[in-house]
Amino acid sequence: MTALCTMKYLCQVTRNENKYAKRFFGTLLTQTAQKWLFSPLWIVVSDPKKSAVFGLTQPFCTDEKSHTQQKRKAAFGSVGRRIPYRILHVISQDGESLGNMHRAEALKLMDQNGLKLVLLRENVEPPVYRLMTGQQIHEEQLKRAEKKKASPKPAIAKNDLETKTKQIAQWIEKRHHVKVTIRQAKGSSTDMFMLFDQILETVSAKATYLSKPKVAREG
Repeated sequence: MTALCTMKYLCQVTRNENKYAKRFFGTLLTQTAQKWLFSPLWIVVSDPKKSAVFGLTQPFCTDEKSHTQQKRKAAFGSVGRRIPYRILHVISQDGESLGNMHRAEALKLMDQNGLKLVLLRENVEPPVYRLMTGQQIHEEQLKRAEKKKASPKPAIAKNDLETKTKQIAQWIEKRHHVKVTIRQAKGSSTDMFMLFDQILETVSAKATYLSKPKVAREG
């Protein structure tokens, strides 16, 4: 009788273990796909009381934020009341440092003095904001616009020149005659003849001038 009860007990335990495993395997097979950067993994953990324990885990990845879009550089101006940072380093309208303070305190100063908060440096800890009047903001915007105009871009970018030179070299390898025309931008101080020399130096082992470069007036 004792042996029979023991056998029934063992059979019941076996059935319970099978149901336990089926429940987890059924969850694994019927679980809907989740949108992770990496798919979840099922791991098996040994347990002295059970044959196996299944658990859902998310693999660690140091590149989970690789798809985060980089912030665009904001235009100079008032940020209003939308300040994402809790602690700020605030500069007064006279250019004096007021130290670090909570954004609520900075907004209170802004309201009390009828000023505006302008973000100066975001990539520091804490970010730097300045209290400014509307007139100060307008004058600073004009200064930045004038500075941008006074910084002319080179007529031909370095990468662009390298690309064009590679194209010329490919044409020469195919035994084509190549005519190069460089137009000088208005107000540019770039030496056009120096650019021709740079191009010739790159392909000097395969080609040379048929005629010397010269300045031609359009019209």
